[in-house]
Amino acid sequence: MLRMFIAFSTCCALLLSSATVYAASTTPIHWGFVRSKNEVAPEAGKHADALLEKYNAFYKDADATEKTVYLTFDNGYENGYTAKILDVLKKTETPGAFFITGHYLKDQPELVNRMVDEGHIVGNHSWSHPDMTTVSREKFAQELSKVSDGFKELTGQDGMTYLRPPRGIFSERSLEWSQELGYVNVFWSLAFVDWKIDQQRGGDYAYNEIMKQAHPGAVFLLHTVSKDNADALERAINDLKARGYQFASLDDYMLDHTMIDPLAN
Repeated sequence: MLRMFIAFSTCCALLLSSATVYAASTTPIHWGFVRSKNEVAPEAGKHADALLEKYNAFYKDADATEKTVYLTFDNGYENGYTAKILDVLKKTETPGAFFITGHYLKDQPELVNRMVDEGHIVGNHSWSHPDMTTVSREKFAQELSKVSDGFKELTGQDGMTYLRPPRGIFSERSLEWSQELGYVNVFWSLAFVDWKIDQQRGGDYAYNEIMKQAHPGAVFLLHTVSKDNADALERAINDLKARGYQFASLDDYMLDHTMIDPLAN
């Protein structure tokens, strides 16, 4: 977070300055951005860009010179559509990343194993989906370790690299804590209201939102509870590829940007 340090002449003023810095570092931020139009990458603002860069977090590939995009899904619970989505990814040979909660891990072990077996990334979305800016350091670590430990026990894969903060709420402190635990926070630059299962609008709606917001370097966020997404995904992938887009994995992004080696875990 950008900070202004001001020198004061008294001890009390110095203490006040220190408290202000600490309070600012814990201030919750709700992720948001100006949506993409005409394939121009969206902007979250200089403040958010600087904060994410400081902690090696990202929401788009700002350096993309080609039409490379990254497909990610949030899996809080299962609504019957993830298998279809996996079928589409397999058919179109498209990599994906699935951010799972503790509930999903316990409730859908077969689907989690399928994600791994078919070469997709599984990321951490916390155990109980709390506002991670409000929990203690111990609780923060527990929320992540319970998912990563359970994932290792289920799949045999050691460690998780990627974290998506629940509800898109974060703070400088949560970015710092997660980085200390070895995570890279992955936000997004393409999203729409797709998670309300009682307000689905049809596959054409999801398709149109994906196509009109697509841009080079995009990180897509889709929710697997959405029937609209499951119905639209194959058409959207094929049409984006026809427009020259290529789908890469988050590991590709990391290697290209030499942030960390995702295989080091």
